[in-house]
Amino acid sequence: MSQPIPQPPGLPLLGNIKDIDPNNTWSSLKKLSEKYGEIFQIKVLGKTLLFVAGAALAEELCDEKRFRKFVGGPIVEIRYTVHDALFTAFDNEPSWGIAHRIISPKLSPSALSDSFNEMRDITSELLEKWKGLGVNNKITPLGDLNRLNIEATTANLFGKRLNALTGPEHPVIKAMEDATSEALKRPTRPGILNSLIYGGKLKSATKTLRSYAAELVQYRKDNPTDRRDLLDALLTAKDPETGKGLTESEVIDEIVSMPIGSSTTPCLLTSSILFLLQNPEVVATARQELDAVIGGGELQYEHLSQLKYIEGVMRESLRLSFPAPGFNIEPIPKEGDKSPVLLGGGKYQIAHNQAVIIVLAGVNRDPEVFEEPLAFKPERMMGESFDKLPAGVKKWFGNGKRQCIGKHWAVQFAMVALAKIIKEVDFEAVDADYKLEQDGWFNVRPVDFQAKVKPRDI
Repeated sequence: MSQPIPQPPGLPLLGNIKDIDPNNTWSSLKKLSEKYGEIFQIKVLGKTLLFVAGAALAEELCDEKRFRKFVGGPIVEIRYTVHDALFTAFDNEPSWGIAHRIISPKLSPSALSDSFNEMRDITSELLEKWKGLGVNNKITPLGDLNRLNIEATTANLFGKRLNALTGPEHPVIKAMEDATSEALKRPTRPGILNSLIYGGKLKSATKTLRSYAAELVQYRKDNPTDRRDLLDALLTAKDPETGKGLTESEVIDEIVSMPIGSSTTPCLLTSSILFLLQNPEVVATARQELDAVIGGGELQYEHLSQLKYIEGVMRESLRLSFPAPGFNIEPIPKEGDKSPVLLGGGKYQIAHNQAVIIVLAGVNRDPEVFEEPLAFKPERMMGESFDKLPAGVKKWFGNGKRQCIGKHWAVQFAMVALAKIIKEVDFEAVDADYKLEQDGWFNVRPVDFQAKVKPRDI
Protein backbone atom coordinates (compact mmCIF):
# COMPACT_ATOMS: atom_id res chain seq x y z
CA MET A 1 0.00 0.00 0.00
CA SER A 2 1.33 3.43 -0.97
CA GLN A 3 2.20 5.90 1.76
CA PRO A 4 1.63 9.67 1.82
CA ILE A 5 4.31 11.90 0.36
CA PRO A 6 5.71 14.20 3.08
CA GLN A 7 4.69 17.86 2.90
CA PRO A 8 5.44 20.78 5.22
CA PRO A 9 2.41 22.40 6.86
CA GLY A 10 1.10 25.37 4.91
CA LEU A 11 -1.23 28.33 5.04
CA PRO A 12 -4.90 28.36 4.00
CA LEU A 13 -5.25 29.07 0.26
CA LEU A 14 -1.59 30.08 -0.08
CA GLY A 15 -0.25 26.64 0.79
CA ASN A 16 3.54 26.41 1.19
CA ILE A 17 4.34 29.74 -0.39
CA LYS A 18 6.45 30.73 2.65
CA ASP A 19 8.57 27.59 2.44
CA ILE A 20 10.25 28.74 -0.77
CA ASP A 21 12.36 31.88 -0.97
CA PRO A 22 11.87 33.19 -4.54
CA ASN A 23 15.27 34.87 -4.30
CA ASN A 24 17.02 31.63 -3.38
CA THR A 25 14.81 28.78 -4.53
CA TRP A 26 17.48 26.08 -4.58
CA SER A 27 18.62 26.84 -1.04
CA SER A 28 15.01 26.43 0.11
CA LEU A 29 14.77 23.08 -1.67
CA LYS A 30 18.07 21.97 -0.17
CA LYS A 31 16.74 22.68 3.34
CA LEU A 32 13.49 20.84 2.61
CA SER A 33 15.38 17.83 1.26
CA GLU A 34 17.47 17.73 4.44
CA LYS A 35 14.29 17.73 6.52
CA TYR A 36 12.01 15.44 4.52
CA GLY A 37 14.41 13.07 2.78
CA GLU A 38 13.98 11.17 -0.46
CA ILE A 39 10.68 12.68 -1.60
CA PHE A 40 8.48 15.61 -0.62
CA GLN A 41 5.89 17.93 -2.07
CA ILE A 42 4.63 21.43 -1.58
CA LYS A 43 1.46 23.15 -2.70
CA VAL A 44 1.47 26.75 -3.88
CA LEU A 45 -1.80 28.45 -4.81
CA GLY A 46 -3.41 25.05 -5.37
CA LYS A 47 -0.62 23.63 -7.56
CA THR A 48 1.31 20.56 -6.39
CA LEU A 49 5.09 20.63 -6.85
CA LEU A 50 6.88 17.32 -6.29
CA PHE A 51 10.57 16.85 -5.48
CA VAL A 52 12.85 13.83 -5.29
CA ALA A 53 16.04 14.06 -3.24
CA GLY A 54 17.00 10.40 -2.80
CA ALA A 55 19.42 8.49 -5.03
CA ALA A 56 17.26 5.40 -5.57
CA LEU A 57 14.14 7.34 -6.59
CA ALA A 58 16.25 9.64 -8.79
CA GLU A 59 17.66 6.63 -10.59
CA GLU A 60 14.15 5.27 -11.11
CA LEU A 61 13.01 8.58 -12.58
CA CYS A 62 15.91 8.44 -15.03
CA ASP A 63 14.44 5.33 -16.70
CA GLU A 64 13.77 6.71 -20.18
CA LYS A 65 11.25 3.98 -20.89
CA ARG A 66 8.96 5.46 -18.21
CA PHE A 67 9.96 9.10 -17.87
CA ARG A 68 11.22 11.99 -19.98
CA LYS A 69 12.49 15.52 -19.55
CA PHE A 70 9.75 17.94 -18.50
CA VAL A 71 9.87 21.34 -20.18
CA GLY A 72 7.89 23.64 -17.92
CA GLY A 73 8.13 26.54 -15.50
CA PRO A 74 11.45 28.40 -15.82
CA ILE A 75 12.53 26.41 -18.89
CA VAL A 76 9.43 27.61 -20.74
CA GLU A 77 10.15 31.18 -19.64
CA ILE A 78 13.71 31.15 -20.99
CA ARG A 79 12.29 30.21 -24.40
CA TYR A 80 11.66 33.95 -24.75
CA THR A 81 15.45 34.22 -25.07
CA VAL A 82 16.47 31.02 -26.90
CA HIS A 83 13.19 29.70 -28.39
CA ASP A 84 13.28 25.96 -29.14
CA ALA A 85 17.01 25.49 -28.55
CA LEU A 86 18.53 22.26 -27.29
CA PHE A 87 17.72 22.59 -23.59
CA THR A 88 14.34 24.30 -24.06
CA ALA A 89 12.75 22.31 -26.89
CA PHE A 90 9.60 20.33 -26.14
CA ASP A 91 9.74 16.59 -26.67
CA ASN A 92 7.70 16.75 -29.87
CA GLU A 93 9.65 19.57 -31.53
CA PRO A 94 11.84 18.35 -34.42
CA SER A 95 14.24 21.26 -33.84
CA TRP A 96 15.87 19.38 -30.97
CA GLY A 97 16.92 16.37 -33.06
CA ILE A 98 18.17 18.52 -35.94
CA ALA A 99 20.30 20.73 -33.70
CA HIS A 100 21.54 17.80 -31.62
CA ARG A 101 22.77 15.87 -34.64
CA ILE A 102 24.55 18.96 -35.99
CA ILE A 103 26.15 20.00 -32.69
CA SER A 104 27.04 16.74 -30.92
CA PRO A 105 29.95 15.73 -33.19
CA LYS A 106 31.72 18.99 -32.33
CA LEU A 107 31.35 18.37 -28.58
CA SER A 108 32.18 14.67 -28.53
CA PRO A 109 35.19 13.35 -26.60
CA SER A 110 36.99 12.52 -29.86
CA ALA A 111 36.63 16.10 -31.11
CA LEU A 112 37.79 17.79 -27.92
CA SER A 113 41.52 17.19 -28.32
CA ASP A 114 41.47 20.07 -30.81
CA SER A 115 40.09 22.33 -28.06
CA PHE A 116 42.74 21.54 -25.48
CA ASN A 117 45.51 24.01 -26.31
CA GLU A 118 43.13 26.96 -26.48
CA MET A 119 41.49 26.01 -23.15
CA ARG A 120 44.89 25.65 -21.48
CA ASP A 121 46.40 28.84 -22.88
CA ILE A 122 43.43 31.04 -21.96
CA THR A 123 43.47 29.55 -18.46
CA SER A 124 47.17 30.38 -18.28
CA GLU A 125 46.32 34.02 -19.01
CA LEU A 126 44.08 34.17 -15.94
CA LEU A 127 46.73 32.51 -13.77
CA GLU A 128 49.34 35.00 -14.92
CA LYS A 129 46.96 37.79 -13.97
CA TRP A 130 46.56 36.24 -10.51
CA LYS A 131 50.30 35.75 -10.07
CA GLY A 132 50.92 39.40 -10.82
CA LEU A 133 48.55 40.83 -8.23
CA GLY A 134 51.24 41.16 -5.56
CA VAL A 135 50.88 40.83 -1.81
CA ASN A 136 47.72 41.76 0.08
CA ASN A 137 45.50 41.10 -2.91
CA LYS A 138 41.91 39.99 -2.51
CA ILE A 139 40.01 38.29 -5.33
CA THR A 140 36.49 36.99 -5.80
CA PRO A 141 37.24 33.68 -7.55
CA LEU A 142 33.74 33.37 -9.00
CA GLY A 143 33.99 36.74 -10.74
CA ASP A 144 37.32 35.93 -12.37
CA LEU A 145 36.22 32.42 -13.30
CA ASN A 146 33.05 33.78 -14.88
CA ARG A 147 35.32 35.92 -17.03
CA LEU A 148 37.45 32.88 -17.86
CA ASN A 149 34.37 30.89 -18.82
CA ILE A 150 32.92 33.45 -21.23
CA GLU A 151 36.37 34.03 -22.75
CA ALA A 152 37.15 30.33 -23.21
CA THR A 153 33.66 29.42 -24.41
CA THR A 154 33.54 32.20 -26.99
CA ALA A 155 37.09 31.68 -28.26
CA ASN A 156 36.96 27.91 -28.33
CA LEU A 157 33.49 27.28 -29.70
CA PHE A 158 32.98 30.40 -31.80
CA GLY A 159 36.48 31.51 -32.77
CA LYS A 160 36.61 35.04 -31.35
CA ARG A 161 38.53 36.50 -28.42
CA LEU A 162 36.59 38.93 -26.22
CA ASN A 163 39.56 40.03 -24.07
CA ALA A 164 37.22 39.67 -21.09
CA LEU A 165 39.78 38.60 -18.49
CA THR A 166 40.57 42.22 -17.64
CA GLY A 167 38.74 45.52 -17.77
CA PRO A 168 35.00 45.95 -17.26
CA GLU A 169 32.97 42.76 -16.90
CA HIS A 170 31.57 41.60 -20.23
CA PRO A 171 27.84 42.48 -20.41
CA VAL A 172 26.92 38.90 -21.34
CA ILE A 173 27.71 37.77 -17.78
CA LYS A 174 25.11 40.05 -16.22
CA ALA A 175 22.65 39.35 -19.04
CA MET A 176 22.84 35.61 -18.32
CA GLU A 177 22.20 36.33 -14.63
CA ASP A 178 19.25 38.58 -15.42
CA ALA A 179 17.66 36.24 -17.97
CA THR A 180 17.92 33.10 -15.84
CA SER A 181 16.85 34.82 -12.61
CA GLU A 182 13.78 36.22 -14.34
CA ALA A 183 12.98 32.85 -15.88
CA LEU A 184 13.04 31.25 -12.43
CA LYS A 185 10.94 33.96 -10.78
CA ARG A 186 8.29 34.54 -13.44
CA PRO A 187 6.29 31.34 -12.73
CA THR A 188 5.87 32.50 -9.13
CA ARG A 189 4.24 35.82 -10.05
CA PRO A 190 0.87 36.78 -11.54
CA GLY A 191 1.22 37.23 -15.29
CA ILE A 192 0.16 40.86 -15.19
CA LEU A 193 3.11 41.70 -12.90
CA ASN A 194 5.51 39.97 -15.27
CA SER A 195 4.14 42.02 -18.15
CA LEU A 196 3.79 45.43 -16.53
CA ILE A 197 6.61 45.55 -13.98
CA TYR A 198 9.23 42.87 -14.62
CA GLY A 199 9.08 42.33 -18.37
CA GLY A 200 11.78 44.87 -19.16
CA LYS A 201 14.52 42.95 -17.37
CA LEU A 202 14.06 39.81 -19.46
CA LYS A 203 13.74 41.81 -22.67
CA SER A 204 16.91 43.78 -21.98
CA ALA A 205 18.91 40.67 -21.08
CA THR A 206 17.64 38.87 -24.16
CA LYS A 207 18.66 41.76 -26.39
CA THR A 208 22.20 41.71 -24.96
CA LEU A 209 22.55 37.95 -25.32
CA ARG A 210 21.21 37.77 -28.86
CA SER A 211 23.31 40.77 -29.91
CA TYR A 212 26.40 38.96 -28.61
CA ALA A 213 25.51 35.93 -30.71
CA ALA A 214 24.66 37.96 -33.81
CA GLU A 215 28.01 39.75 -33.57
CA LEU A 216 29.81 36.39 -33.53
CA VAL A 217 27.95 35.30 -36.65
CA GLN A 218 28.76 38.56 -38.41
CA TYR A 219 32.40 38.37 -37.33
CA ARG A 220 32.71 34.93 -38.93
CA LYS A 221 31.12 36.18 -42.14
CA ASP A 222 33.50 39.13 -42.23
CA ASN A 223 36.53 37.02 -41.30
CA PRO A 224 36.38 33.66 -43.14
CA THR A 225 38.54 30.98 -41.55
CA ASP A 226 39.41 27.33 -41.95
CA ARG A 227 38.46 26.66 -38.30
CA ARG A 228 36.08 23.72 -38.11
CA ASP A 229 34.65 24.72 -34.76
CA LEU A 230 31.11 24.66 -33.41
CA LEU A 231 30.19 27.95 -35.09
CA ASP A 232 31.24 26.53 -38.45
CA ALA A 233 28.94 23.56 -37.87
CA LEU A 234 26.04 25.77 -36.80
CA LEU A 235 26.38 27.89 -39.93
CA THR A 236 27.16 25.26 -42.57
CA ALA A 237 26.32 21.71 -41.46
CA LYS A 238 23.22 19.80 -42.52
CA ASP A 239 21.36 17.32 -40.35
CA PRO A 240 22.27 13.85 -41.69
CA GLU A 241 18.70 12.59 -41.19
CA THR A 242 16.60 15.41 -42.63
CA GLY A 243 19.13 17.31 -44.72
CA LYS A 244 18.08 20.53 -42.99
CA GLY A 245 20.43 23.18 -41.66
CA LEU A 246 19.80 25.83 -39.02
CA THR A 247 18.31 29.22 -39.79
CA GLU A 248 20.28 32.24 -38.61
CA SER A 249 17.81 32.74 -35.77
CA GLU A 250 18.30 29.11 -34.71
CA VAL A 251 22.08 29.57 -34.86
CA ILE A 252 21.73 32.53 -32.50
CA ASP A 253 19.51 30.42 -30.20
CA GLU A 254 22.22 27.78 -29.86
CA ILE A 255 25.06 30.28 -29.46
CA VAL A 256 23.23 31.95 -26.56
CA SER A 257 22.50 28.57 -24.98
CA MET A 258 26.17 27.60 -24.75
CA PRO A 259 27.44 30.22 -22.25
CA ILE A 260 24.26 29.82 -20.19
CA GLY A 261 24.92 26.09 -20.01
CA SER A 262 28.64 26.47 -19.36
CA SER A 263 28.06 28.98 -16.55
CA THR A 264 27.97 26.06 -14.12
CA THR A 265 31.71 25.48 -14.65
CA PRO A 266 32.94 28.62 -12.82
CA CYS A 267 30.55 27.71 -9.99
CA LEU A 268 32.15 24.26 -9.82
CA LEU A 269 35.69 25.64 -9.92
CA THR A 270 35.00 28.25 -7.25
CA SER A 271 33.59 25.56 -4.97
CA SER A 272 36.62 23.40 -5.70
CA ILE A 273 38.94 26.18 -4.54
CA LEU A 274 36.96 26.44 -1.30
CA PHE A 275 37.02 22.66 -0.73
CA LEU A 276 40.76 22.57 -1.39
CA LEU A 277 41.35 25.37 1.12
CA GLN A 278 39.40 23.38 3.69
CA ASN A 279 41.30 20.15 2.91
CA PRO A 280 45.02 20.91 2.52
CA GLU A 281 45.88 17.21 2.52
CA VAL A 282 43.93 16.91 -0.75
CA VAL A 283 46.06 19.67 -2.27
CA ALA A 284 49.23 17.85 -1.21
CA THR A 285 48.08 14.57 -2.78
CA ALA A 286 46.94 16.33 -5.96
CA ARG A 287 50.30 18.07 -6.31
CA GLN A 288 52.14 14.78 -5.88
CA GLU A 289 50.17 13.44 -8.83
CA LEU A 290 50.71 16.58 -10.91
CA ASP A 291 54.43 16.58 -10.23
CA ALA A 292 54.68 12.89 -11.12
CA VAL A 293 52.66 13.18 -14.34
CA ILE A 294 53.65 16.64 -15.60
CA GLY A 295 56.85 17.42 -13.73
CA GLY A 296 58.22 20.88 -14.40
CA GLY A 297 56.72 21.15 -17.86
CA GLU A 298 53.39 22.37 -19.22
CA LEU A 299 50.10 20.48 -19.06
CA GLN A 300 49.48 18.53 -22.28
CA TYR A 301 46.36 16.80 -23.59
CA GLU A 302 47.76 13.32 -23.00
CA HIS A 303 48.26 14.14 -19.32
CA LEU A 304 44.52 14.49 -18.65
CA SER A 305 43.79 10.76 -18.78
CA GLN A 306 46.59 10.14 -16.26
CA LEU A 307 45.33 12.62 -13.66
CA LYS A 308 43.03 10.24 -11.80
CA TYR A 309 43.20 12.05 -8.46
CA ILE A 310 42.48 15.42 -10.08
CA GLU A 311 39.50 13.76 -11.74
CA GLY A 312 38.39 12.57 -8.30
CA VAL A 313 38.69 16.13 -6.97
CA MET A 314 36.59 17.41 -9.86
CA ARG A 315 33.89 14.76 -9.39
CA GLU A 316 33.74 15.19 -5.62
CA SER A 317 33.43 18.94 -6.15
CA LEU A 318 30.54 18.29 -8.54
CA ARG A 319 28.89 16.05 -5.96
CA LEU A 320 29.10 18.52 -3.09
CA SER A 321 28.51 21.77 -4.97
CA PHE A 322 25.84 20.56 -7.47
CA PRO A 323 26.39 23.65 -9.69
CA ALA A 324 23.59 22.51 -11.98
CA PRO A 325 21.16 22.05 -9.07
CA GLY A 326 18.47 19.81 -10.58
CA PHE A 327 16.39 18.82 -13.55
CA ASN A 328 12.74 18.15 -14.34
CA ILE A 329 11.15 14.81 -15.21
CA GLU A 330 7.62 13.76 -16.12
CA PRO A 331 5.93 10.41 -16.82
CA ILE A 332 5.75 9.55 -20.51
CA PRO A 333 2.07 9.95 -21.42
CA LYS A 334 0.12 6.80 -22.25
CA GLU A 335 -2.88 7.42 -24.46
CA GLY A 336 -6.08 6.83 -22.54
CA ASP A 337 -4.27 5.82 -19.35
CA LYS A 338 -4.62 8.20 -16.42
CA SER A 339 -3.83 5.71 -13.70
CA PRO A 340 -1.37 6.78 -10.97
CA VAL A 341 2.35 6.23 -11.52
CA LEU A 342 4.04 4.12 -8.86
CA LEU A 343 7.47 4.92 -7.46
CA GLY A 344 9.73 2.93 -5.18
CA GLY A 345 8.01 -0.36 -5.96
CA GLY A 346 4.63 1.08 -5.01
CA LYS A 347 5.85 2.92 -1.91
CA TYR A 348 4.57 6.16 -3.43
CA GLN A 349 2.10 7.01 -6.15
CA ILE A 350 1.83 10.20 -8.15
CA ALA A 351 -0.59 11.52 -10.76
CA HIS A 352 -0.12 10.32 -14.33
CA ASN A 353 0.92 13.82 -15.43
CA GLN A 354 2.81 14.97 -12.32
CA ALA A 355 6.13 16.64 -13.08
CA VAL A 356 8.98 15.91 -10.67
CA ILE A 357 12.02 18.05 -9.87
CA ILE A 358 15.15 16.10 -8.94
CA VAL A 359 17.04 18.03 -6.25
CA LEU A 360 20.72 17.15 -6.53
CA ALA A 361 21.52 18.75 -3.16
CA GLY A 362 19.75 15.75 -1.66
CA VAL A 363 20.59 13.06 -4.21
CA ASN A 364 24.32 13.79 -4.21
CA ARG A 365 24.54 13.61 -0.41
CA ASP A 366 22.24 10.66 0.18
CA PRO A 367 23.46 8.93 3.37
CA GLU A 368 22.16 5.61 2.02
CA VAL A 369 24.93 5.84 -0.59
CA PHE A 370 27.70 7.95 0.91
CA GLU A 371 29.45 7.39 4.21
CA GLU A 372 30.11 10.84 5.71
CA PRO A 373 28.19 12.49 2.87
CA LEU A 374 29.33 16.02 3.76
CA ALA A 375 33.05 15.13 3.81
CA PHE A 376 35.27 15.94 0.82
CA LYS A 377 36.82 12.62 -0.22
CA PRO A 378 38.13 12.48 -3.81
CA GLU A 379 39.09 8.81 -3.32
CA ARG A 380 35.43 7.73 -3.45
CA MET A 381 35.19 9.24 -6.94
CA MET A 382 38.04 7.22 -8.38
CA GLY A 383 38.42 3.82 -9.99
CA GLU A 384 36.46 0.90 -8.61
CA SER A 385 34.94 3.00 -5.82
CA PHE A 386 33.40 5.34 -8.38
CA ASP A 387 32.30 2.49 -10.65
CA LYS A 388 30.38 0.90 -7.78
CA LEU A 389 28.32 4.01 -7.05
CA PRO A 390 24.69 3.84 -8.25
CA ALA A 391 23.89 5.67 -11.46
CA GLY A 392 21.47 7.93 -9.61
CA VAL A 393 24.30 9.86 -7.92
CA LYS A 394 26.13 10.55 -11.20
CA LYS A 395 23.47 12.75 -12.82
CA TRP A 396 25.43 16.01 -12.56
CA PHE A 397 24.67 16.82 -16.21
CA GLY A 398 21.10 15.58 -16.38
CA ASN A 399 19.95 12.31 -17.89
CA GLY A 400 19.71 10.35 -21.10
CA LYS A 401 19.24 11.90 -24.49
CA ARG A 402 18.41 15.29 -22.96
CA GLN A 403 21.48 15.52 -20.74
CA CYS A 404 23.82 18.48 -21.24
CA ILE A 405 25.30 18.23 -24.73
CA GLY A 406 28.40 20.08 -23.53
CA LYS A 407 29.24 17.76 -20.64
CA HIS A 408 32.45 16.43 -22.22
CA TRP A 409 33.59 19.96 -23.02
CA ALA A 410 32.77 21.06 -19.46
CA VAL A 411 34.64 18.14 -17.88
CA GLN A 412 37.74 18.78 -20.01
CA PHE A 413 37.67 22.51 -19.26
CA ALA A 414 37.23 21.86 -15.53
CA MET A 415 40.08 19.35 -15.55
CA VAL A 416 42.38 21.76 -17.37
CA ALA A 417 41.55 24.64 -15.03
CA LEU A 418 41.78 22.55 -11.86
CA ALA A 419 45.09 20.97 -12.84
CA LYS A 420 46.69 24.32 -13.62
CA ILE A 421 45.23 26.09 -10.58
CA ILE A 422 46.43 23.40 -8.16
CA LYS A 423 49.82 23.13 -9.85
CA GLU A 424 50.60 26.83 -10.13
CA VAL A 425 48.97 28.95 -7.39
CA ASP A 426 48.28 28.96 -3.66
CA PHE A 427 45.17 30.38 -2.03
CA GLU A 428 44.46 31.77 1.41
CA ALA A 429 40.92 32.42 2.63
CA VAL A 430 40.11 36.04 3.40
CA ASP A 431 37.65 34.78 6.03
CA ALA A 432 39.03 31.65 7.68
CA ASP A 433 35.59 30.90 9.14
CA TYR A 434 33.73 31.10 5.82
CA LYS A 435 31.10 28.36 5.40
CA LEU A 436 29.69 27.44 2.02
CA GLU A 437 26.49 29.29 1.27
CA GLN A 438 24.95 29.22 -2.18
CA ASP A 439 22.42 30.99 -4.30
CA GLY A 440 21.70 31.03 -8.00
CA TRP A 441 19.22 30.40 -10.79
CA PHE A 442 20.02 27.92 -13.55
CA ASN A 443 23.23 27.33 -11.60
CA VAL A 444 24.19 27.65 -7.95
CA ARG A 445 27.40 29.24 -6.74
CA PRO A 446 29.20 30.17 -3.51
CA VAL A 447 28.08 33.49 -2.04
CA ASP A 448 30.60 36.12 -0.88
CA PHE A 449 33.62 33.82 -1.05
CA GLN A 450 36.91 35.73 -1.34
CA ALA A 451 40.53 34.61 -1.29
CA LYS A 452 44.11 35.79 -1.56
CA VAL A 453 46.17 34.25 -4.34
CA LYS A 454 49.89 34.00 -5.03
CA PRO A 455 52.27 31.88 -7.13
CA ARG A 456 52.77 28.41 -5.70
CA ASP A 457 55.51 28.28 -3.10
CA ILE A 458 57.74 25.45 -4.31
